[in-house]
Amino acid sequence: MFLPRSIEADHKDLIHDVSFDFHGHRMATCSSDQSIKVWDKSKSGDWHCTASWKTHSGSVWHVTWAHPEFGQLLASCSFDRTAVVWEEVVGESNDKLGGQSHWVKRTTLLDSRTVMNLSQWSLQHEISSKLSCSCISWNPSISPAHYPMIAVGSNDSSRKAMTKFQIFEYNENTKKYSKAEILMTVTDPVHDIAFAPNLGRSFHILAIATKDVRIFTLKPVRKELTSSGGPTKLEIHMVAQFANHNSQVWRVSWNITGTVLASAGDDGCVRLWKANYMDNWKCTGILKDKVIPVNGSSQLGNSNPSISSNTSNPQNSLYGSSAGRKHS
Repeated sequence: MFLPRSIEADHKDLIHDVSFDFHGHRMATCSSDQSIKVWDKSKSGDWHCTASWKTHSGSVWHVTWAHPEFGQLLASCSFDRTAVVWEEVVGESNDKLGGQSHWVKRTTLLDSRTVMNLSQWSLQHEISSKLSCSCISWNPSISPAHYPMIAVGSNDSSRKAMTKFQIFEYNENTKKYSKAEILMTVTDPVHDIAFAPNLGRSFHILAIATKDVRIFTLKPVRKELTSSGGPTKLEIHMVAQFANHNSQVWRVSWNITGTVLASAGDDGCVRLWKANYMDNWKCTGILKDKVIPVNGSSQLGNSNPSISSNTSNPQNSLYGSSAGRKHS
């Protein structure tokens, strides 16, 4: 059973993103109040704010953790058009902290074509998608048989935008990213996309958040590039589609093994999806003010388990973050 906890985040404006570290023991939140907060989980399961600081000169849209092999690093991006990398330092030349951790700005990402400097990042690739981009996801596969791949989504609701989803693949021959696929079956605005971690599969799994939850498989038709240097051909199939949120879906996120998908929507719920041994995806749980296990949601199904209670979502709590996304 999942035991959801309501955390008074004490942000003074809308919370736009919540990110867990690799082990799930630390959490970072960011808000329109231009601040980032870091939370540590105690042995009793309670979350305590261990660091809070003002970062950007505008709303902070996203925050994410680096892999622990690089140390305790956070990256944040803001409406002020900057991305910043932060590093945690324990008691560095600051006696007032008494050994407590604090976060130091290590670099602001810049477009630099000068001499390589560790305090700056240089632009390596610029990809023109010709979309009004709303979300992006890296293919995390580490298999040498899979080339680096980026999925881009658009929330453009105009009729001129015929496609809302594109996939780009890195070409070793040209050293550039080229368009591999355009998914014409997705015509609704895309709010979020997420590749599932690939721990040995010969194909990729991709989740899309739009007016519903959609799960696709991307199977390479051939492993090698063509003699002309073209991208790998992909067979794309939609394996599940769920309208259980009965509202706009704003975020999708996979667990570390790529076996469980979490989705958040305007219904105030986080829903968990998992495939059974027959590769049929089902809703396995709903998180709100308490968890209700769900049995028997069919593939491409629209089952809608009832919720026992409706809890208000204050803006300054973690539960209030998803509701504010449509205004961001």
